[in-house]
Amino acid sequence: MRTQFRWFALSFLAFTSPARGEDKPPPAKPSPEHIEFFEKKIRPLLVKHCYSCHSAEAKKVKGELRLDTREAVLKGGSSGPLIVSGDPAKSLLIQAVRHADPSLKMPPDVKLKPEEMADLEAWVKMGAPDPRDGGSGAKKIDFEKAKEFWSFRSVVRPEVPKPGATNPVDNFIQATLDAKGLKPSPPADKRALIRRATFDLTGLPPTPEEIDAFLKDDSPEAFAKVVDRLLASPAYGERWGRHWLDVVRYADTAGDNSDYPIPQIFRYRNWVIEAFNRDLPYDEFVRQQLAGDLLPSKNEADRQAKLIATGYLANTKRFGSYEDERYPWYLTYEDQIDNLGRTFLALTINCARCHDHKFDPISQHDYYALYGFFSSTRYPRPGIELDKVQRDFVPLAPQEEIAAFEKERAQKMAEFDAKVKAVVAEKTAAEKALAGAEKIQDEQERKARIAEGNKKVDGLKQKIKSAQQELENYAKKPLPFETVYAVAEGKTEGKKKVGNACVQIKGDPERLGPEVPRRFPTILGEQTLPAATKGSGRLELANWIVDAKNPLFARVMVNRIWQYHFGKGIVRTASNFGILGEPPTHPELLDYLAARFVEDKWSMKSMHRLIMLSRTYQQSSRDDEASAKIDVANDYLWRFDKRRLDAESIRDALLAAAGNLDRSPGGAHPFPAMSTWNFTQHHPFKAVYETNKRSVYVMAQRFQRHPFFALFDGADTNASTDRRLTSTTPLQALYLMNDPFVHAQAKKFAERVCGESQNDPARIERAYVLLFGRVPTTDEATTATNYLAKVRDKLKTTGIPMEQLPAKAWESLTRALFLSNEFVYLD
Repeated sequence: MRTQFRWFALSFLAFTSPARGEDKPPPAKPSPEHIEFFEKKIRPLLVKHCYSCHSAEAKKVKGELRLDTREAVLKGGSSGPLIVSGDPAKSLLIQAVRHADPSLKMPPDVKLKPEEMADLEAWVKMGAPDPRDGGSGAKKIDFEKAKEFWSFRSVVRPEVPKPGATNPVDNFIQATLDAKGLKPSPPADKRALIRRATFDLTGLPPTPEEIDAFLKDDSPEAFAKVVDRLLASPAYGERWGRHWLDVVRYADTAGDNSDYPIPQIFRYRNWVIEAFNRDLPYDEFVRQQLAGDLLPSKNEADRQAKLIATGYLANTKRFGSYEDERYPWYLTYEDQIDNLGRTFLALTINCARCHDHKFDPISQHDYYALYGFFSSTRYPRPGIELDKVQRDFVPLAPQEEIAAFEKERAQKMAEFDAKVKAVVAEKTAAEKALAGAEKIQDEQERKARIAEGNKKVDGLKQKIKSAQQELENYAKKPLPFETVYAVAEGKTEGKKKVGNACVQIKGDPERLGPEVPRRFPTILGEQTLPAATKGSGRLELANWIVDAKNPLFARVMVNRIWQYHFGKGIVRTASNFGILGEPPTHPELLDYLAARFVEDKWSMKSMHRLIMLSRTYQQSSRDDEASAKIDVANDYLWRFDKRRLDAESIRDALLAAAGNLDRSPGGAHPFPAMSTWNFTQHHPFKAVYETNKRSVYVMAQRFQRHPFFALFDGADTNASTDRRLTSTTPLQALYLMNDPFVHAQAKKFAERVCGESQNDPARIERAYVLLFGRVPTTDEATTATNYLAKVRDKLKTTGIPMEQLPAKAWESLTRALFLSNEFVYLD
């Protein structure tokens, strides 16, 4: 990338039968993303609000309209076609749910919620994709046949091909290249390689000193030393922890209608970062997140760390505005199952909530077998519009201290209770005396005694009320311990016992079917809980998931690691190894890596070394016309793919270049005091907390994304992000040219460069080394020199004091360099 100032590049569906005269044939089938949207958003909505009148189960189908099959939706009813593909405003369905026409209302009595209408409109806009394939009858899953599918076969370490490479990764890649008539690219130059590796493992640019050391090291182990140094850096955990937080949709807020803050959740984020840095074996990493509170511990610090790890479960999204019996906990459990399936198994288990999965071997009973594990778990309550206090957060204190406090609290509660009972007894006696006063014959004495009795009873009633309020206030009093956002054994909702869940007929939590014993999905072994199980069963579930015999667990994680190194996985659909996912481009390599992962005791750092020390990783990104004709998408890895830095790396690189980056670990965010919390769905919590710490420590909200991360394709905290998309928009360029944050970094960078070098030629060279890891070409140096001169001449006409001209010119040049492709792209 040595062209003079390559500026950051700028660039400025129909699936249902057409209605009202349009003639556009639908595609053969909807995309996996569209199917997922339908199954998650549209089918449950139709079942809940429409099927009672417009399906085969209706006693009488109203308006000759059925909505339980794709064909029926396409046909419409007595009022005509239901949908105009891609045009919600013209679609009869949308007009009906909006209740715009008094004679056409669906549902007739209660209007859909705004978010439900928005989902329907989005569905119509994308072309109303509908995967239902005819009749409403269910097909029986053939589990034996399903085991033949590639992802459900047992992992068996394949024999390594022997084309002469020294790294097994290269052997597999070379064998495929040979079969396709392709040749690998030559090695990347050392400057490009160290920049690639440093951003890859730490999310930061290499320093000039690190580059020089690598260039001077001519030993065969030179790059291995770089990799080991980077893996030993605390920045490694910050970088790779961020990848994990993307997948588990980490946020510092709850996600309910008011998006209440969770000041304690940062501990889970930091636990993830520390776990990557100490290379916690992946199986244990997952086991602790699912059941850390149930694992034995070596000491108090270990117990607390494992408890904090269950922040993965606690971090599940909250919904609605109401608490207690009216809180929709079933939505939280659904979100939990959805993320668990995608993260650890790469399966869309949520598609089996209303019915057996239409494509993958996951039954509805499999779904509710998993549901029971989480409905038997007590989730913390972060606060919500109608109950603004935190509840069921777990104390982070030694067990003996908690036990002593609980004993003291129980004693005080008993004292309060005795006090209330004593006053109640006194009131009962006073009421009896009052009843006796009614029988007194002397009218004057009777009236006096009744008045006195009423006064006493009223006073005792008030005393009872005060005592009860005192008891309630004490019960609500926060624990005198620091708490963590973690889970515990026990029900969250109501007073039901821990146990199995019932099938929710067609996904409706108010229509319960048979009870389903808690177990693992049938296709993965169908392991069941021991009969004597008294708790949630989460520890058993965790052990089933991380078992090396599970055909998905190791494959899914090594594919994620590969994807973050190369920009795309061996399986492109990193969280969907099912029928609708893409097959692996190198299946034998995937199985080799999975088997090796287990053999290396689930060490993620060992997997990094294996991949990064391969010739495949270290090859150049240069294009080749002949190879591109055979494999334009580079599916077979004949070169390294160029790619843009992600949002966090761009921001951190700006701060690092300016010398402003605070490398210390992040802690709690400066949320307002809990006593002031009064957030509602109409006035939700919203904040952006600026910091010079690394981007992984920036507060992440569900209700809104940080402006920088939203602009540069950061993760959506409301959903699992298994792969960052990369967009190129004019707004990104405008931001890098004009935003105050960028201007502040440009100013500091200019001061740094001018302070470290004595003249413009030396400063230009220093700027290029700091930003791009290389010295400028002669043409680039000349262009930069001329640019500085022109800016200074231009600034003279603005009235800026002469002594400020050099600094202002350098700030302008810095912003231009920040805007270049080379700053935000990796070779």
